[in-house]
Amino acid sequence: MHGFNIYIYMCDIVCEEMESESIIHQNVPRRKYIIRSLLTSAFVLFWKNLFTAGTDTSSSIIEWSLAEMLKNPRILKQAQDEMDQVIGRNRRLEESDIPKLPYLQAICKETFRKHPSTPLNLPRIADQACEVNGYYIPKGTRLSVNIWAIGRDPDVWDNPLDFTPERFFSEKYAKINPRGNDFELIPFGAGRRICAGTRMGIVLVQYILGTLVHSFDWKLPKDVELNMDEVFGLALQKAVPLSAMVTPRLEPNAYLA
Repeated sequence: MHGFNIYIYMCDIVCEEMESESIIHQNVPRRKYIIRSLLTSAFVLFWKNLFTAGTDTSSSIIEWSLAEMLKNPRILKQAQDEMDQVIGRNRRLEESDIPKLPYLQAICKETFRKHPSTPLNLPRIADQACEVNGYYIPKGTRLSVNIWAIGRDPDVWDNPLDFTPERFFSEKYAKINPRGNDFELIPFGAGRRICAGTRMGIVLVQYILGTLVHSFDWKLPKDVELNMDEVFGLALQKAVPLSAMVTPRLEPNAYLA
């Protein structure tokens, strides 16, 4: 409530400023109410858009991660072995455990690379003419960054079509992270227009994926073939939603906490 009270205070300042400029001449209380209502609606819609956008893209990354691990059960087992060693089976994963789980972090990075949730990012406009790598960009040009292609560029990544979390333990890729500082891996964009929810998105994916992998054993239903086709859009979704069977792998009391 404290943050919302600050917002209401700011609305009052706007109304007072409009009064002082003689923009509001009659029925001041009523107009104050209308202005505050409109600003409050804009405030709520802003946060609603922020969280719904983050939910859609995060769920896409988690689904792709689970699909890749079902395709390669060795990766799933290695992730579970790491969590059993760090967390055990008497409790569920907590956010404070994530820094101690480098293999889980590597799985998330590899998914951000191979299956970025926004394959073309959001378009940018060149506010002035410039030249980039020999290409002339006129002022006003609309630009789209192909994040999907960057993550699969063989000049940047070794065996880019393979899902290999271990690559992030090598000297070549160890320091690369998805927070916008390394242009080889920019699932959230980069620079001043980077996604406002970058940090939240990374932690959300790591925490939810880690909880699902640690808490359950995963396998494909009988006679079901794993489809890895993609559907391009604002978010990169699976053409066929993932279907899987899960069984609990923790102590029963761990699910009650």
